[in-house]
Amino acid sequence: MPKFVSLYSGAGGLDLGFIAAGFEPIFANDINADATATYKAAMEIISKRKGLSCTHEVVTGDIRQVETLPAKGSADLVIGGPPCQGFSVAGKMDPNDPRSRHVFDFLGMVERVQPRAFVMENVKALAENKRWAGTIADIRKKAEEIGYKTNLKVLNSADYGVPQARERMFLVGFKGEDVVYEYPEPSVSTPVTVAEALHRLPPIGAPGNDEVCTAKITPAKTPILRQSPFAGMLFNGQGRPMDVNRPAPTLPATMGGNRTPIVDQNTLENSSEQWVVGYHASLMAGGAVTAFVPSNLRRISVQEAAAIQTFPSDMPWQGSQSSRYRQIGNAVPPKMAFAVAKSVAEALGIEHKTDASILDCLQ
Repeated sequence: MPKFVSLYSGAGGLDLGFIAAGFEPIFANDINADATATYKAAMEIISKRKGLSCTHEVVTGDIRQVETLPAKGSADLVIGGPPCQGFSVAGKMDPNDPRSRHVFDFLGMVERVQPRAFVMENVKALAENKRWAGTIADIRKKAEEIGYKTNLKVLNSADYGVPQARERMFLVGFKGEDVVYEYPEPSVSTPVTVAEALHRLPPIGAPGNDEVCTAKITPAKTPILRQSPFAGMLFNGQGRPMDVNRPAPTLPATMGGNRTPIVDQNTLENSSEQWVVGYHASLMAGGAVTAFVPSNLRRISVQEAAAIQTFPSDMPWQGSQSSRYRQIGNAVPPKMAFAVAKSVAEALGIEHKTDASILDCLQ
């Protein structure tokens, strides 16, 4: 079974996809203790239920300060999503943000281990924003210097059965010049909607969907309007309503308070028109700001956020509720990771046993 080293692993979204595609983890690292606790708990369940070797070393701490690291030749693959806050358009896009240097620490591990390939995930802006053109060029140049030919593309998770239009950069490098790589083709013809994802869970408040967000929803006194009722700022904070009949926008790591996305419970239950559509039309026509928000509007739960990211329904999340939301928002959707992992295995000519049920084996 081909082996991989995982860096900046978080709760394990990327790793779950690669394990399902037939790769075996031998080392994982993240600086966040709650995330590594979640990761360990999930791997223990997979090991017991699937009989796989997933009880590998999981180290909490800054990878630059970890003393015992994987040795040269110990893995076929190095994967990871270095911190993206310095590159993200949702942040300050500060070129001096020290977190941005982790992409080069990632390549440092690649140089140390000398795997056959590596997969680096990051935000779309790193690949496409002109501000970062020099940085991505430097990353690819460094990869070439240590012996890897790279491929760069932005993928949309909605193309792979994820009920979320999450666009992410995947830089895939192969040792040598003779590997021909093709990114995965879309696996679904019709995107999965938010409603479809949430209907797979128990009703809100019931066991299995009871980690609810209590942040109140109040109308913005001065709404910021856009053409879509699901854009702009119609409510307090930055938690926007989601169109449950479409894939969700990118879930943020700042969920847990008033930045947690909003859904219309009535629409989920009986397919009625979403309240925000009529309210938005009224505002666009010059109508008054509402004095209250109806009770059928609510924020998504921890389990619903995880479902939108395609984590198993009973993923053993650890830490406080805000930490759980953050772990989910920072993750790579496992179904998206699975598609990338299969394409990498194919390019490497690895004969492996794909088991997509691993993505559901925690249930």
